[in-house]
Amino acid sequence: MDEKASELVEYSEGVWDREKRSAEQCESQMHGGELKVKPTLTADSYIIPAGGSVTLTCSVKDPAGLQYELWRRTSSGDQFIKYNYIDGVFSVSEGGKYSCRGVISGTNSVTSMSDAVIIYQTVSIKATVILQPSWAQIFSGETVTARCEIQGGDGRGWEYEWIPTNTNAPTSREYRIITESNSREYRSTSKPRATLRAPRTTIPAGGSVALSCSVDGSDGWRFDWFRDGSAYSAAQPGGNNKVKVSQGGLYHCRGGRGGGRGGEPGFYTEESRKVTIEKTLSIKATVILQPSWPKIYRGETVTARCEIQGGGGTQWEYEWRRNRLNIPPTSSEHRVTDSGEYSCRGRKDQFHFTQWSDVITVTVSSEPRPVLTVSPSWLSPGASVTLSCQVEHPSAGWRFYWYKAVPDWSKKSYSYELQPDSNTGIEHDSYIIHGQTHTAGYVCRAGRGDPEYYTYYSNTEFVWSADLHPAASLTVSPDRVQHFRDDPVSLNCEGNSAEWRVMMITETGLLSYCSESNWGTINGSSCNIKPYWTDNAVYWCESGSGEFSNAVNITGQSNDGVILVSPVHPVAEGDSVGLSCRRREQNTLSNVFFYHNDTLLQSDSRGELKISAVSQSDEGFYKCEHSGEVAPQSWISVKDDPKEIFVSMKQSEDVKPLQMVRRKVITLMFQQENMMIRRIEEDGSDYYNMNPDPTTGHKLGCNSDILDILKSILSCQSV
Repeated sequence: MDEKASELVEYSEGVWDREKRSAEQCESQMHGGELKVKPTLTADSYIIPAGGSVTLTCSVKDPAGLQYELWRRTSSGDQFIKYNYIDGVFSVSEGGKYSCRGVISGTNSVTSMSDAVIIYQTVSIKATVILQPSWAQIFSGETVTARCEIQGGDGRGWEYEWIPTNTNAPTSREYRIITESNSREYRSTSKPRATLRAPRTTIPAGGSVALSCSVDGSDGWRFDWFRDGSAYSAAQPGGNNKVKVSQGGLYHCRGGRGGGRGGEPGFYTEESRKVTIEKTLSIKATVILQPSWPKIYRGETVTARCEIQGGGGTQWEYEWRRNRLNIPPTSSEHRVTDSGEYSCRGRKDQFHFTQWSDVITVTVSSEPRPVLTVSPSWLSPGASVTLSCQVEHPSAGWRFYWYKAVPDWSKKSYSYELQPDSNTGIEHDSYIIHGQTHTAGYVCRAGRGDPEYYTYYSNTEFVWSADLHPAASLTVSPDRVQHFRDDPVSLNCEGNSAEWRVMMITETGLLSYCSESNWGTINGSSCNIKPYWTDNAVYWCESGSGEFSNAVNITGQSNDGVILVSPVHPVAEGDSVGLSCRRREQNTLSNVFFYHNDTLLQSDSRGELKISAVSQSDEGFYKCEHSGEVAPQSWISVKDDPKEIFVSMKQSEDVKPLQMVRRKVITLMFQQENMMIRRIEEDGSDYYNMNPDPTTGHKLGCNSDILDILKSILSCQSV
């Protein structure tokens, strides 16, 4: 049946049968006979469209001599409609129950009536279905009412048809629909789940967060709100789908609609997923580093501590994060082992937190190596030497340890002897060594923390003494500072040892020893430098017993250049010295210019510069020039005259030293049973104690080194 039809004309089958029998009796009386033929009535459509018509055809198997009549049954009886003489085809535009028969023209003979055909007529009125409530989508378990409304029906008493059939009230105007999960006809779906949305899940200090609840694709809902499993009392009445929350908690919502008891909804959605809302308190945590070092090193132990002021005795749990990513610990202290930006906050319960602390940046670097410097690097016998040990951030809790380098032949390197007064480290990054007399190597390192963390050892730095020493000395052959690279140069070690090695350190700090695989060949206690290996460097000897010799500077010059011939060892005050300029194939040159500290000293035909009595003012850099070519400059060191040292001895603590004689005076004085030797120089004083038998007024002819002076006092003859 056409769904657009709003009114159908229908006749009862029982009424039709009675009327058909009555008509046949009447016809028999009128016409006097009935043919034993029954026609068939067919229709090209059983529904007449609004304003249209349908075609009916009446036919028999043997139509000879037959003409056709079309009848329409009404409530008052049969109604003759049309007569067709030709083919039995009729066009009708009214609904009704139609039948036909055949008639033999000019006789009273007729066929029996055909079976009836019901023709429906669609009127120009359209029915409308209205849902109450008028929801676009309904869900399994909901009840809605469909109402059929007909406008312009002229007050007719309509009966109604529904598709599918309304089994409870087939002709009723209203159709009550109770949806099921498999009810496809009404497009119902399974029970929906409400959706809770939060633009953010953290409530700022003193603020709030707006939550919204919805059921996607449908309307007509009112909403219930819940916090921590209970109805949220702060939600506005009336089931608003939005709510502002200012307390942390676990929130969810649900939707309801339809008429239930007591004004409550008759249908509820599934509850939404639970959303955790955290609240930020007006308290801010603080991160403190212990120790508070701006930079730490791999392997150090540094603790970050989270402190919360104004918590009112709250038992906090703690959260830590590095580079904005949470890390596991929940205690107030966190051990920092990696670089990053660290912050913390306190947690009062599951939903309430302090504000995150400000970020503290920690840099973790590889183990540092301090840089050691010595001053002066070349010294006069007995002078003080200052060592400086530099690390990054020297004020960051470091203590410094100072070591003397001792040759270790088994490792072809050095072992380190801790200086006695730095066993526990010292806070200052500088260290003064008094009375330094010989060449020595030093090393430093730094430590901090508990347990103590140590840096690498620094590179070995040397203090050079040019003075020959009886226990270990180095001589050079030829005895000069500058050498042509292709000339043989021999370094000879002498002293109280049967084993020696010759060491070299270049201007760039490269440290090595004489060997076939390096730059020289060993011949007993001598080292012969290989051709072309002569480099600008400092050389010295180290004995198997751990002693250092004096050090010498050696400068290499190209074979076609000019060199200055100058002594490799220091010159004593009052001694004479001669300097000359030469080429590799010419030992004697004339018309040579000599310079002292870049000041022209001599420029005549003489090829040699002679200084008859050397004084301290003659110390410095010298160079020569020949035919426009300048030799490298060399340092000439002047040492004190060791021949005259005046000693006075008095039993008094108030001793005025004698006038300085050649820059050095030694005063001996009694202090109870001890005799103290006091050496006074321009750069300070040093003290040494001993217990000799006192003598007075001695003039000694002994070595000027203070330790040798002490030996001289005990053993030298008076003069």
